[in-house]
Amino acid sequence: MRSSISSSDPYAGDAAGYVAPAGVRLTASDRPGVAQPVPVRDIPARPWRGISITALILTVLLVAGWEGYWRAFGATPGYRNSNGEWVEQRRRIDHGEGGKTVLIGASRVLFDVQLPVWERITGERPIQLALEGTSPLPVLEDLAADPQFTGRLLVGVAPDIFFSGFAYRGDALHYYRAQTPSQRIGDWLSKRLLEPWLAFYDSDFALATVIRRQAWPVWPGARPHMSVRKLMMQDADRNTTMWRKLETDPAYRDLARSIWAQDFNEPLPNMDTPTKAQKVIDEQIQRAVDAVVKLRKRGVQVLFLRPPSTDVFYAYEQRELPRAKTWDVLLQRTGAPGIHFEDYPELQGYEQPEWSHLSASEAKRFTAALVPIIERDFWPPQEQREITSR
Repeated sequence: MRSSISSSDPYAGDAAGYVAPAGVRLTASDRPGVAQPVPVRDIPARPWRGISITALILTVLLVAGWEGYWRAFGATPGYRNSNGEWVEQRRRIDHGEGGKTVLIGASRVLFDVQLPVWERITGERPIQLALEGTSPLPVLEDLAADPQFTGRLLVGVAPDIFFSGFAYRGDALHYYRAQTPSQRIGDWLSKRLLEPWLAFYDSDFALATVIRRQAWPVWPGARPHMSVRKLMMQDADRNTTMWRKLETDPAYRDLARSIWAQDFNEPLPNMDTPTKAQKVIDEQIQRAVDAVVKLRKRGVQVLFLRPPSTDVFYAYEQRELPRAKTWDVLLQRTGAPGIHFEDYPELQGYEQPEWSHLSASEAKRFTAALVPIIERDFWPPQEQREITSR
């Protein structure tokens, strides 16, 4: 019987004189006693040019269709909140901007503090190093160990993130230290050639992510858990605003709220008993104390900020991490000043569509109220410092 991969014809004559039928690959059995050459297979004649053009057209149509689908959903082009983008801002300290104001924290500092408004009031545009869903303590420790950083530091405190040590984006610092040349080139090309033009070029719209989020059957006894959906839009220097869909689409807003609510009746990781919870809280506060001591030795001014939350999210924070056991202890042990939104009427009463972050317009208004407080009570402008020192 003939095979599609080898000849079943008996060998006739010497190896050099054997000719296999067209399209049949020569095998060792066809050349007994002869050194094996590189296998050869005939390439059939095909309209390769037409095939290539057709493949290109199909690719363009599929990409255009995917782009159109997400634009209809409400997506617009914007810069990705990637490790590469974060590292680019972190390296500004290495490249001569170590004396600037730096913002760290979780997503509330990222959403709620608007860089253009800060710049308009103070004349300085801060470096935004906040990371969503991530305790600022690793970044605080990193800056404390960096002698090039001599500026001022605003540290955001989202209680469920800060005092639990949770770090959804904990790999950002490793990426900063271990970024390879090829990764750096890839991040540069992505930021300049793709991100400003393609709305679908967002991790939330990746095909694998979309497939994973379908309503697949759940194993008996398993607890389904929805991951956080897209909430933000970001500029080139990581100035971040809430995605407008959360304000205009009630169904999407309800989805975002339901994702937060999944955890409201569950203990925080490694904090399922009062003893464990207190141990974790004490560990996080001690980390802050150690870092602040190092920063003060270099003359760095550290200011903590507790941004607002509302409704059931605020109630959850109050129940699990009350101010008296967390925020107040943090300020007392570090000796650093802090701004808690509950202490300032001008920092209250803002619209928070999904209970945790300010809408884009409200974030501007919040920053316009926050910065004068900072300048008045904690970090006076340069000219005022000069007058006071005379």
